[in-house]
Amino acid sequence: MSQHSSDLAERNYREDRWPASLALLLCIGLYIILPSYLTIKPDWLIPVLLLVPLVTLSITHRHRQPAEPKWTRAITIWMLVVINLANIYSVVFLVHRLLYPDGISTVGNNGRQLIFNAVIIWVTNVIIFGLWYWELDRGGPGVRGTSQEGWPDFQFPQMENPKLAEPDWRPRFLDYLYVSLTNSAAFSPTDAMPLTRRAKGLMAISATVSMITVLVVASRAINILK
Repeated sequence: MSQHSSDLAERNYREDRWPASLALLLCIGLYIILPSYLTIKPDWLIPVLLLVPLVTLSITHRHRQPAEPKWTRAITIWMLVVINLANIYSVVFLVHRLLYPDGISTVGNNGRQLIFNAVIIWVTNVIIFGLWYWELDRGGPGVRGTSQEGWPDFQFPQMENPKLAEPDWRPRFLDYLYVSLTNSAAFSPTDAMPLTRRAKGLMAISATVSMITVLVVASRAINILK
């Protein structure tokens, strides 16, 4: 490929935002259906803080590309921080209410409700970290696969064996979501290997939240299931 063709392809490079926006919207929906004792007060705060910038970016900047304004990526990362902290808050208070029910029977004694809440938190955790990996790896989806990309945070099998993928293959959101799913289910990387400290740190946090939710909350819920 000539240098002119390469420059033209890079200028035309873009990745759709909608898969990640849809995933974040699902996180918001899952958060809304959690009981009020597991959400940050007031209950509308987190959904509003996320929906306003999410809808705005989805309309005004539908694609990720090298020429995108830096503030759009900063807002995206800020939204991930907000929903991530909100989900960790839910985990902490779910465990707290399990250990110290304070007479609230719907928390300490209702195993079905406990499992339902744990599943919501676990699924949200999977989606959030899939979004983190998608947003951070090699500088983000706006530059990934171009000359502006940074160092890789993850080593995918297709990167080690290019013959196993189509030409110019690069990971998309679903690839990162799968990495998050396998890490949350197995508590260790099984598809793509983390290369950087921040990738390892994120995977450690994800696995920890998942482990608490599955091994502590779910196991307790099964024991008291009626």
